[in-house]
Amino acid sequence: MSIKKIFFSILLTFNASQTWAEENSIGLDINSEDVEVLASINLEGLNYYTDGTTYLVDLSYLRTENDNLATIGISAKSMLQGIEELSLAFGFKAAFAENFLAFPLYAKAMYKLPLQNQIPPTTLNTSFAYAPSVLSFRDAQSYTEFRLEADMEVISNIHIFTGFRHINTDYEKENKTLNNSFYGGLKLSF
Repeated sequence: MSIKKIFFSILLTFNASQTWAEENSIGLDINSEDVEVLASINLEGLNYYTDGTTYLVDLSYLRTENDNLATIGISAKSMLQGIEELSLAFGFKAAFAENFLAFPLYAKAMYKLPLQNQIPPTTLNTSFAYAPSVLSFRDAQSYTEFRLEADMEVISNIHIFTGFRHINTDYEKENKTLNNSFYGGLKLSF
C-alpha cells in the first residue's frame, strides 16, 4: 500500500471517529516547487478527563521535485506556566520516504502575539525534530527537521500562514537535504 493511501486512510478514520474540536485543522502550503498537505486532530474527544494538556495527532504529506515525505505524529501540548501566550508541545512521529523510516522526537513552541486589539490573532511557531541512527531504519542514518512559521487568523477559523522549513534525511550512503524552502499556505480550523 502506498504512503499516500495510508495517510489519507488514517485521516479519514480519525475524521469519522470523533467530534472535531478547536484544535483540529487541515491545511495546504505551497511554493513554486513543493506542495504539503497538513492535518491536526485533537484527541480530547476520546478522553473524558482534562488536565489542561491537549493531545494531538499531526499528519503531513510533502511532495517535492525529487522525493516525497509522509509523517504521522502524536504530541502533548500545554501552556507554559507564567506565560499564557506561550504553549509548548513535545512528542514523537514517524517519517516515511523512499527506503527511509525514522522515528524522531520533536518539540514545538507556539507564541500568540498579545496584540489582539490591533491585529487579527497571530501566532509564531517553531518546531524541531531529530532522530539519531538508533531511531532510523531501512536505509536511514538520521533525520532532522526545523520549521519557523507565522500564522494569522484572518477570518474566524480561516488562517493564512507563511514559513520556512529545512528537512534533512541522511541515508547510510549519502546525506540528502530533502527540502530547504519558504512556503505560504491556508489552514481551516474546526
